[in-house]
Amino acid sequence: MGAGLPCGGAGHRVLIENSEYWLRNYGDLAMLDVTVRRIRARWPLATVGVMTESPALVAAYFPGVLGITVGSRDPWGAPVRVERLAAAVGPAVAGPPAVAALRARAWLLPRAIRVRDRLRDLRSRGSSADEPQPAPEPSHAEILVPRIERRHPGAARAVREASLVVALGGGYMTDADIPQAGRVLDLLEYACGVGVPAAMVGQGIGPLRDPELRERATQALGKLPLIALRERRRGPELLESLGVPSSAVVVTGDDAIELAQDVRNVSPGNDIGVCLRVAKYSPVAARAQETVGSALRAAAVEFDARLVPLIIAETPGSPDRATTLPLVRGSANPVEPVGSFVRPAEVAAEVGRCRILVTGAYHLAVFALSQGIPVVGLTSTEYYDDKFLGLADMFGGGVRLVHLDDPELSEHLPAAIRAAWDEADDVRAALRARADEQVLGSRNAFERLFGLLERTHTEHA
Repeated sequence: MGAGLPCGGAGHRVLIENSEYWLRNYGDLAMLDVTVRRIRARWPLATVGVMTESPALVAAYFPGVLGITVGSRDPWGAPVRVERLAAAVGPAVAGPPAVAALRARAWLLPRAIRVRDRLRDLRSRGSSADEPQPAPEPSHAEILVPRIERRHPGAARAVREASLVVALGGGYMTDADIPQAGRVLDLLEYACGVGVPAAMVGQGIGPLRDPELRERATQALGKLPLIALRERRRGPELLESLGVPSSAVVVTGDDAIELAQDVRNVSPGNDIGVCLRVAKYSPVAARAQETVGSALRAAAVEFDARLVPLIIAETPGSPDRATTLPLVRGSANPVEPVGSFVRPAEVAAEVGRCRILVTGAYHLAVFALSQGIPVVGLTSTEYYDDKFLGLADMFGGGVRLVHLDDPELSEHLPAAIRAAWDEADDVRAALRARADEQVLGSRNAFERLFGLLERTHTEHA
């Protein structure tokens, strides 16, 4: 990459809007890992900040990177003692207490808010406790204050004091994740409003039909000079419908491909990788889960292979560990899963020991295809159809889609597993070549990203 800013970027601040604030998804961590590495390679002395709910976990995974919360009073301030300790001991040690604190806060906060609102309501009623009082109208000044300043003052200050804002890759710009999509749109629109360069990288866009979300996306995304997409099947057309200029859009592939590229094995594996995603946005009936487990255990016997449980999400709403481990129980000599607080490269390396992957998790498919490993994608929604079909298009194949609500699942899934096993040797080189092309495209997009700040610096020098 290019030479970068004078003095290695000293004095500049790059704010990353992370797609998962608890840092419990290894796919999101992989994208963050690649992004941080690229920024540091370009500007070794710049300060990097990551939006999060756990600054300690950010420090544990990325020593020297600041974790910034939406309520932070001094977002770019020096790390506190807990963060310095987390950076020294790493995620395996710092992770459990950090997540315990997050869970306690998630349990206490809504209850504290309800108590506060109840007390406020009682005070407002006064002696007329039986007479309902209308909610106070917001003042004119409150209406004029941007939503992000009212709701997330720490994020707003972090943006105002940043040199560049980057929205990390993910599949959150969709009807399936409206709260997170809205949070990111607020941040990006605010950055544009205060004159801070902003861009999006590694994005999966849609499905996007909610009228309010589409309106907000139209307002915010059309102002960005760069939106890098991880797929070309749906994203470019959708952005065009939102009024985003084609000159701002580039298709790169997923940024996490580079991390998987780094851990490739010379020789192919002989195991079957397994992950079943069950969540509100990816519902799977109990009977379908049993069918998947039976098909996998039968395939392990047929091909004399071990089943490798692979965990990509440890988040409360989609705990892959809880839904994947039951699938391998009863199989001969299953592989033990990785621990709960590892680095994303360790997960990608586990994928690399497999000949094929059967997965309901998108980023495991990214890790597999990038290493030349064919994928059987398990899906139950249009959201995941788009994810897997987008990957198949970018890699020129290597993905077989199996719908978990298919009444003939017990026949179609074993057939897909056999077909993937049979083609594994033939597709390996081609999949790796397509991965290499996407890494190059992603790096070229980052060159454009870096140019946003460097041109701004030159203009104001």
